[in-house]
Amino acid sequence: MPKASVTRLIERDKKTLINFVLDIEKYPEFIPFCINSKVYEKKEVGDYINIIADLTIGKKPFTDTYKSDVRYDKKNDHIHVTNIDGPLNYLENNWRFVEKDNFTEVRFDVDFEIKNKFLNIIMSKSFQYGLNKIADAFQKRAENL
Repeated sequence: MPKASVTRLIERDKKTLINFVLDIEKYPEFIPFCINSKVYEKKEVGDYINIIADLTIGKKPFTDTYKSDVRYDKKNDHIHVTNIDGPLNYLENNWRFVEKDNFTEVRFDVDFEIKNKFLNIIMSKSFQYGLNKIADAFQKRAENL
């Protein structure tokens, strides 16, 4: 139900930004409303890096944790994320990276549905705003690497 996209041009090389996005354990340091993160498994299989991780999001006392399957396709510079467990019926997000001169265009698409229908309605109304805040935080942190 909530679905949104954001594209940013960031003055960093593509590989630096991909590694930055895959460094999930650092998300609580700079992402708004990200309280905790934990990587359970990270393994390289051929042209893929597969990560199983939790993110705890919210604002106390209203927090929730969801488990994700993160797959990085090295050949296509694409990160695909789906949910495994938690408060979501489904989650699908995609990161795409295209290098342009001294910049990298980063596109982030997200589509999800929260199990709680009331929260879904609230999120649908304000999700693009929230996604822009998260993208701002990613961009600011990436440019300060």
